[in-house]
Amino acid sequence: MSILEAAVASRCHAHETKVRIGLIIPASNRMTEAQFHRYAPAGVGVHVARVQMTGQHKKRIAALLDDVGRAASTLADARCNPIVFHCTGTSMAEGLEGEAALVRRVAQESGAAAFSTAQAILEALKVLELRRVVLFSPYPQATNDHERDFLTAHGIEVVRDVALNVGESDDYIQVPVTRWIELAREHARVPADGFFLSCTNTTQIEAIETIERETGKPVVNSNQATLWAALRRAPAFGVLPRIPGLGRLFAQAEAAVA
Repeated sequence: MSILEAAVASRCHAHETKVRIGLIIPASNRMTEAQFHRYAPAGVGVHVARVQMTGQHKKRIAALLDDVGRAASTLADARCNPIVFHCTGTSMAEGLEGEAALVRRVAQESGAAAFSTAQAILEALKVLELRRVVLFSPYPQATNDHERDFLTAHGIEVVRDVALNVGESDDYIQVPVTRWIELAREHARVPADGFFLSCTNTTQIEAIETIERETGKPVVNSNQATLWAALRRAPAFGVLPRIPGLGRLFAQAEAAVA
């Protein structure tokens, strides 16, 4: 083998895909893919399947399960493991039973390690010991209310919440990073352990480190927590790296868990 061939082989090996994360996302979501590709460490592939589940397509979880199952099956064809039902509002919308039904269907159709964004958020809150949180979202108040109920059922108190009620998915992505930072500044003195920035289709992830630095409180965001939880479920990946921009959650440096 020539020196050039050896160098090429070495580079290929260094970038070998060890883990493929599968994401089942709302069809209108435009932020998740870019953010996962930006923040996922080397050796992690990210694959997406879309389901019409929000906005004009919003329906009960029971009516979504067949579409979710088909999406999970396509991601299994791409050898994704784990596979995530990745929509915060929908995964929390019908409480413990609704969320469990979604995860079961993903697991049944894919044979992969399956979980939801809701589970990822709960795990992240637990690791960071956040029992009292301030919730920010772009949603209408009704969506914040069912997220509050879901978190309460798991022992997490939402001491204050702000629902920006900006409209639909197209409007979610228009809320600038600075708005999320401003909200945290405004609520920095609320007696809470940290902040939960809810929604997979926003710029929130880019605000994490600034909020943590300025307020001294940890931040959990839907996309940040889901990437973290996916890597923990991928034994082939190994020890979680500290990823710049993703805050204290990735500073835990925990070994991956099956």
